[in-house]
Amino acid sequence: MPTQEAKAHRVGEWASLRNTSPEIAEAIFEVAHYDEKLAEQIWEEGSDEVLALAFAKTDKDSLFWGEQTIERKKRLGGLSPPGLTLTC
Repeated sequence: MPTQEAKAHRVGEWASLRNTSPEIAEAIFEVAHYDEKLAEQIWEEGSDEVLALAFAKTDKDSLFWGEQTIERKKRLGGLSPPGLTLTC
């Protein structure tokens, strides 16, 4: 079984090859339970679950998923849950 360090290295390389933010790549692999074939499918199809998990890992307002920039919507009055907006 790979160590956490080995998993992180593999995910980092995977993210770099796909021009994808590390936070998104980490979330994809968590959702895919580190199954690379399933991770590739999630990356190709997109996933709201992955986006929510990725933004929970960072304070950044935008992340990259391939050629797309995904932005975190600002909270209204701090009461509504964070939303996500896809921008190209």
